[in-house]
Amino acid sequence: MRIIKASDYNEMSRCAANIIAAQITLKPDSVLGLATGSTPIGTYKLLVKGYQQGNLDFSKVKSVNLDEYCGLDGSHDQSYRYFMNTNLFNHVNIDMANTNVPNGIATDLEQECKRYDRLIEELGGVDLQLLGIGHNGHIGFNEPNEFFDKTTHVVDLKQSTIDANSRFFEKIEDVPKRASTMGIKSIMSAKKVLLVAGADKKDIIERALFGPITPQVPASVLQFHNDLIVVVSEK
Repeated sequence: MRIIKASDYNEMSRCAANIIAAQITLKPDSVLGLATGSTPIGTYKLLVKGYQQGNLDFSKVKSVNLDEYCGLDGSHDQSYRYFMNTNLFNHVNIDMANTNVPNGIATDLEQECKRYDRLIEELGGVDLQLLGIGHNGHIGFNEPNEFFDKTTHVVDLKQSTIDANSRFFEKIEDVPKRASTMGIKSIMSAKKVLLVAGADKKDIIERALFGPITPQVPASVLQFHNDLIVVVSEK
């Protein structure tokens, strides 16, 4: 485990973007596992800037996103497909056919989860997985539980997660209550994991990285990963 303490959000974003840029430069056909939420937005902006300056080429990159809300299609402005298009994909030369997000409106969500796991396997696994962390220790939408969910699955979101996400919706009643998410096995199978966290996540980062490994703090399983980089903002 390598922990990088960034002075602020901007430096955290620069560190994360540099790590991802190095991955793309060293392996142009990398499979990137991508995350949504407010924390990685600065990282994505810097990756876009790197492309616009001619320093990054996404033409061979493939991506798989961690999760998607159930019930939202990709055109909904709060879907994670829309988020990725708006914050990254539409601004770089990635082939949209090589970008993958779980289908939140699949008629059979269980089969969609199985399809997504097969897809990750067919791509050869994830080279670098970008993660954020929730205040309750969730990664992706793997919420505190009695056990670690291994594969992509549908989860009922905890009220704390719904409350945290409500700022993106007009009314809390509009926040989806379920999501499809990669499981812990898929995340842990990534060759490299990059976890980014703002200053407000210091307490949960300490619990996750230095406390007991327990499904009650899903991110604690990352202690077992043999190539984990954590970038934490000090303020």
